[in-house]
Amino acid sequence: MTDSLIVPCAQCASLNRIPAARVHDAPRCGRCKSEALPDQPFELQQSQFANQIKGDLPLLVDVWASWCGPCRSFAPTFAQAARQLQGRCRLAKLDSEANAQLSTQLGIRSIPSLILFRDGREVARQSGAMPLPQLLAWLAQQGVR
Repeated sequence: MTDSLIVPCAQCASLNRIPAARVHDAPRCGRCKSEALPDQPFELQQSQFANQIKGDLPLLVDVWASWCGPCRSFAPTFAQAARQLQGRCRLAKLDSEANAQLSTQLGIRSIPSLILFRDGREVARQSGAMPLPQLLAWLAQQGVR
């Protein structure tokens, strides 16, 4: 690991430099003062997408809709994964209806869909809900440990 990581704030998307040894110390955003690395998924908005996929930590996006039963049943699993992966991977939820243009841009054809971003680009995609062990195993295959 490097001496510091560049991490977008979950709330305002400002880029923050966080000492690698302090990622588990609830670092705060230098701009908005909210927790930069929350232990729960944050809501991803189209206006912040370009900044949120930047940074040194991977970003896992769950594309969902409120009317989707599998999406609703997967939400607690995704939240549990966020707690387990805090400081190693950031987790965000993208409401496909509220962000229809971004969903189209990302080529979403089914929900729930998971998209993993690293270094500003998509590196993996998986459709469908899955249990936590399977989700963590899939992420481990992608190099998220």
